[in-house]
Amino acid sequence: MSDLIPQLTQQFFNGLSLGAIYALIAIGYTMVYGIIGMINFAHGEIYMIGAYVGLVTLTAIGTNSGLPTPFIIAAMLLVAITVTGIYGFSVERVAYRPVRGSPRLVALISAIGMSIFLQNWVALGQGARDMAVPSLVSGAVQFHMGSDFDVTVPYSRIMIIVVTVVLMIGLTLFIKYSRMGRASRACSQDMHMANLLGIDTNRVISFTFVMGAILAAVGGVLIAITIGKLNPFIGFLAGIKAFTAAVLGGIGSIPGAMLGGVLLGLAETFAAAYISSQYKDIVAFSLLVLILLFRPTGLLGKPEVEKV
Repeated sequence: MSDLIPQLTQQFFNGLSLGAIYALIAIGYTMVYGIIGMINFAHGEIYMIGAYVGLVTLTAIGTNSGLPTPFIIAAMLLVAITVTGIYGFSVERVAYRPVRGSPRLVALISAIGMSIFLQNWVALGQGARDMAVPSLVSGAVQFHMGSDFDVTVPYSRIMIIVVTVVLMIGLTLFIKYSRMGRASRACSQDMHMANLLGIDTNRVISFTFVMGAILAAVGGVLIAITIGKLNPFIGFLAGIKAFTAAVLGGIGSIPGAMLGGVLLGLAETFAAAYISSQYKDIVAFSLLVLILLFRPTGLLGKPEVEKV
């Protein structure tokens, strides 16, 4: 019994870092849906591409280059967000803009096709096998809580949590106070009226895809450094989990995506620790089903008002 609290604390930190990654990816889903009412199912592959670009950058620099580790990680993030930003822009121009006025099913099929294309694009270029990512951040902080079980929090997971919190605060302030942020909020409320008032809605939509891709790229690089393994298919499951987090928190709500990501990460981690790792996905999606049954709009979502 004396080890219960330290073990719960350990799993809490593990779940928080996993939930932070889900939140970074989920924001991309919720921003796109909030503005154009469509789900970007190719978003998980953008996350995967970000991880691969980070690995390629690390390989180009070299782990024995003698450069400081923060500089190497910053370079990985900078190159990853640049490349994935281009990918995000291209996905919107190729897979979404031509079918924007079509039925939603057409856009859904287009997004799934883009997802499959990106998976195979990376598999052909980098190979379909698992690739190892060198460990850049070693060591951990240990907390002794008066029992035989010490809480160990790796620096890599602390990095994930800190970077995610900083990005969330930055995004919130940007959306609230910047001109593009105000334009994004106007488009999410009424796209047609925003267009009539002179807002370049095409530019806002492209910006939304790029911003979502940047956040996903950061998540991809951070999880690659932490887990140390990636392949061209990691984006599919991560994307589905992040979509679940976005729906859980309330699709279209940025705070909801953050909350949903954290809750999903905690649910998965506690399920793996106290039930079985084989049941973690069942618990995560069961949580989604329960939320949809009792609160279809998600935890922080608002009912959609049909305009007539």
